[in-house]
Amino acid sequence: MASIPFSPATNAAAILDIVLRWIHFVAGITWIGLLYFFNLVSTPLLQEVSAPTRVAVIPPLMSRAMWWFRWSAVVTVLAGIAYWMRIGGTDARNGSASPGFLFMTFFVVWVLAFIFQMGLFMAGMKTAVVAIAETILIAAAALIFLGLNNHGWESNRTLCIGVGGGIGLVMLLNVWGLVWRANKKIIRWAEGAGARGEAMPPELASFAAKAQVAARVNFGLSFPLLFFMAAASHFPLFGR
Repeated sequence: MASIPFSPATNAAAILDIVLRWIHFVAGITWIGLLYFFNLVSTPLLQEVSAPTRVAVIPPLMSRAMWWFRWSAVVTVLAGIAYWMRIGGTDARNGSASPGFLFMTFFVVWVLAFIFQMGLFMAGMKTAVVAIAETILIAAAALIFLGLNNHGWESNRTLCIGVGGGIGLVMLLNVWGLVWRANKKIIRWAEGAGARGEAMPPELASFAAKAQVAARVNFGLSFPLLFFMAAASHFPLFGR
């Protein structure tokens, strides 16, 4: 036991970094795991079962699952952004620069990407068309972010997480801006009118369809998100 080379960091900055990363990982696994569960398991299953079974299952299943889904998304993104800002701040100090522009462009570029994306969803386009437009939109947002933050002091970690984290921010806004809003209405309908055998109102069905497209988009976005998160420390792409 005495020969074990145990020498953990004891300074506050290192401890804060590992705590933020650990929280980010745990919450992220919960969020992405539920995202895959919804897209690969529960949604296809609920489409196959009978209407009475679907109405009976939706309230208890979705209420619990969506609680963990939406709040794990919040924790994942907040912890990730806090950790990323520490990395960006260190890069800026090492380069005798200010990280303010980096942080500002991150939020402006990716929030604008979400706003444009919402226009795609609300237009009611087919999933294939949305997928193509989404790919172009996210690629453009990433290129703009990278182009604006090309001052020489930004590290690969800062820029990769700036792209992957930006995609995560868009996904978080999708969860709260559309997916949860629609599922909340569906749960209420299933508990009330649906339980009485009434059909889902056309406007709710239309809104639910848009939320389903958003969920599929988030499923697709999770793959580049995870790639850039891994590339931040394991595959140099950008910066120094």
